[in-house]
Amino acid sequence: MDLSRPLEKDTHQELHRALLTHKVLFFRDQDISPDQHVAFARNFGGLEIHPFAPHHPEIPEMLVIAHDENNRGKENSWHSDVTFRLMPSLGSILRAIEVPEVGGDTLFADMHAAYEALGHSMKQALSGLTAIHDFSRVFGRRLPTEKLDEMKREYPPAEHPVVRTHPETGEKSPYVNRAFTSHIVGMAPDESEKLLDFLYSRASIPEYQCRFRWRKNSIAFWDNRAVQHYAVSDYFPHRRIMHRVTVIGDKPV
Repeated sequence: MDLSRPLEKDTHQELHRALLTHKVLFFRDQDISPDQHVAFARNFGGLEIHPFAPHHPEIPEMLVIAHDENNRGKENSWHSDVTFRLMPSLGSILRAIEVPEVGGDTLFADMHAAYEALGHSMKQALSGLTAIHDFSRVFGRRLPTEKLDEMKREYPPAEHPVVRTHPETGEKSPYVNRAFTSHIVGMAPDESEKLLDFLYSRASIPEYQCRFRWRKNSIAFWDNRAVQHYAVSDYFPHRRIMHRVTVIGDKPV
């Protein structure tokens, strides 16, 4: 498939069905421009402008995720993108611009499979619970106090279900992550921490995972409503440069 070309209706529908079925799609040898990358992403919805991460100098909707000997990779924890938003991401489309000879893989975990493996009593215990997601857990340390207060007013903590229902498939998945989730609403702090640690650990189970080895011009397109991902930071001090475009989603329920 050549993603530099406009998508025909049938191809778009096929990709949409494939994303819902497999939750992450991989494409090799996509030598496309940043504008073509953005155009492909727009087929699936509006695009977000990330309020904290570095942007492409000419395309605000495109993140530039760059690491080298001066900037070690920091995305090595299981998470779903921008869950601190009131309407978090539908999906992310990541393209490899420059990759190390060895390392820098990305792992993906099927959170619906993780949910299905839970016992009946645990599923019942999780039903109806909500949790708070807060950008400052990741990005707050980079901001001076005045700017942090300003951004907290613009992006207040978001309350989402601990288990969300996928708006298209109806599948249920744990929707908490170590990066952005601070606590479960209405639960004692020690109980909240214990339960969250258990749920976070579900993504680490190999049976729910796949692992993608990047090459230049490879693309991964994943459903943030159904999977978590982990960027392995094992390539320091070598260079790894990625471009990411994120499709806006809806309010989790």
